[in-house]
Amino acid sequence: MSWYEASARARVDALVDPGSFTEVLGPAAREMSPHLPLFDLPRQFDDGIVVGTAQLAGEPVLVAAQEGRFMGGAFGEVHGAKLTGLLQAAKELKRDVVIAFDTGGVRLQEANAGELAIAEIMRAVMDARLAGVKVVGLIGGRAGCYGGGSLIAGCCSALVISEQGRLSVSGPEVIETNKGVEEFDSRDRALVWRTMGGKHRYLIGAVDGYVEDDAADFRDAAISALARPATLDAEVLAAEQLRLEQRLERFGQAPDARDVWADLGIENPAAIPELPTAAFLTIADAHRETAHDAR
Repeated sequence: MSWYEASARARVDALVDPGSFTEVLGPAAREMSPHLPLFDLPRQFDDGIVVGTAQLAGEPVLVAAQEGRFMGGAFGEVHGAKLTGLLQAAKELKRDVVIAFDTGGVRLQEANAGELAIAEIMRAVMDARLAGVKVVGLIGGRAGCYGGGSLIAGCCSALVISEQGRLSVSGPEVIETNKGVEEFDSRDRALVWRTMGGKHRYLIGAVDGYVEDDAADFRDAAISALARPATLDAEVLAAEQLRLEQRLERFGQAPDARDVWADLGIENPAAIPELPTAAFLTIADAHRETAHDAR
């Protein structure tokens, strides 16, 4: 099953052990945005995010999946509160979390509530991780992982991405609007994926795993990520900050991702976008920048 094409509920079903998922605040609860009717916009009974408890490879986990088909998976008050509550429960229960990101960021119609939700979620992720909980993010949906969603993803213990996944603080249209088409042409899809897509993010060490656009591969990668240690302390944070500073110094003036790939020592960087997964990983694992062992 294609992770990119699947709905949030289909991703959850494919990710966890069969029959193990129990949804919390599902559609029957009718927890909907109080803000969207003010703009004459339709609401969704789950507000675009599915959360609940499940088993993954026989182990109890908490799961969240954003629905990119509803308002681009954007964060609003209810959407954010559901994810915050799940992470707070993870801390109390000492239970690991898997989040399937699929979001363009914060809803413009709920800007203040959405921004507050992002801050609350980030705090909840860090509190859970300090309590020993692992939080694994999966990125491969239609909406990508942009804006506040990317900030939350950056707080996770580990991230897994597919070629179709995109990860960036600012989306293509936002960059073009603020800096002009000369800086970034949002209609150039090759440029978008080359700059923000899964291959580039894996090569520069922004994510920990790279998989095919297949739900079974995402499941296997999530299981592997949860099996690895994920310490969070001052030493880990200092090491990651240093790595990011060095990455900026090394690649900050590169005009294109292909120049970054060439700097990494890849002999034919122009061929990277067309490589199938196995061939790409053979090259990438020999040349990529790597994050600190415990993010």
